[in-house]
Amino acid sequence: MMVKADQPGQRNQACDVSIVRHKLVRQKLQISSAKLFDMIAKGIFPKPFQIIPGGRAVGWLESDVDKWIHDRKATATKEQL
Repeated sequence: MMVKADQPGQRNQACDVSIVRHKLVRQKLQISSAKLFDMIAKGIFPKPFQIIPGGRAVGWLESDVDKWIHDRKATATKEQL
């Protein structure tokens, strides 16, 4: 999804926003559905948001998932020192 500012006086700044669903998050983290649900329930991983208000479909911003992965990597590196 591309979002652009088209109001007069504003620069047109394109911003890529990607929503990832459960299956892709599992693939990125290389974990099972049960493990993902467990991590969400324990507050280890962020909760998904409803893509359409009142709908059943949920997802995460890909940037949030990637940030979580990078933060986890930084934490793991510090723990090893």
